[in-house]
Amino acid sequence: MVTAELHAIARKMVARNKGILAADESNATMSKRLDSINVASTPESRRQWRQLLFQTQGIGDFISGVIMYDETIRQSDDSGKRFVELLAMSDILSGIKVDKSTHDLAGAPGEFITEGLDGIRDRLADYYSMGARFAKWRALLTVGDGRPSDYAIHTNAHALGRYAILCQEQGLVPIVEPEILMDGVHNIDDCLLATKRSLTVVFEELVAQSVDLSGIVLKPNMVISGSDASNRASSTEVARQTIDCLLETVPAEVPGVAFLSGGQGDEESVVNLDEINKIANSERIPWELTYSYGRGLQAAPLAKWLGKNENVLAGQVAFQRRGLDSSAAREGVFT
Repeated sequence: MVTAELHAIARKMVARNKGILAADESNATMSKRLDSINVASTPESRRQWRQLLFQTQGIGDFISGVIMYDETIRQSDDSGKRFVELLAMSDILSGIKVDKSTHDLAGAPGEFITEGLDGIRDRLADYYSMGARFAKWRALLTVGDGRPSDYAIHTNAHALGRYAILCQEQGLVPIVEPEILMDGVHNIDDCLLATKRSLTVVFEELVAQSVDLSGIVLKPNMVISGSDASNRASSTEVARQTIDCLLETVPAEVPGVAFLSGGQGDEESVVNLDEINKIANSERIPWELTYSYGRGLQAAPLAKWLGKNENVLAGQVAFQRRGLDSSAAREGVFT
């Protein structure tokens, strides 16, 4: 694809007032979500859930792109319209999760490696032909007891680089997602150090593998205390530490940063994003700072829906509220 087209897609993904919906849960993860509302997980129940989200009135006001799972990108709504086409009617880009999930990293107890590079070139070409215009690959790094190790950081960063350049070769904008897992008792300083180390190596790999940084979107964690830490840092400190970390590690040519919610509560993820953008509005920050939330956007509407047709509208209203709150936070004007 022409470089200018990749750049335009990346900029559209991080457009003002909008964020990215992560609806790429594997069937196993989606089964857990549906189990929580006593709904059997089947291709049809998963299709109905994604249809509820994608048919929400005004979804294009707060969503720029949707990351889908392999099953989802092949599905259609009740009328037979493919989800990719349905989303395009609201000017929403379709994306696809292309990694094969995380697995134990050999020789590194308690650490992980993301697999899925075998055969990825052909899979990317197929997804492009289906209408996908961006992709996602998640690397997972843990904190505590000497983790993340240099070994885990480097092996995951190398895989992210390989994935990213192959995406761009096939005309897809890569979402680059190195996540420092929030689980644990670590404090915000531990998260800051781990995030700095990982982002530094990730961008070294991206540059070494000739990835066009103007044609990617970065999806990192916020710099935040562990979920079980005592005296967890305030949203003001989270925002300041996150901005400072990005300024030290992320090149200015990257068009945007779409934060993952990664274990934060619904309100917590919105308040933290709002504080981050309040700083961005008052300082010269080179990137758009937005959201790529999964559970943070979906938990409330899922609880309203409960798998019942008569609750579809209630679920959509809850999804719209979550989206509009996140959109306000993306501009630093959430109240």
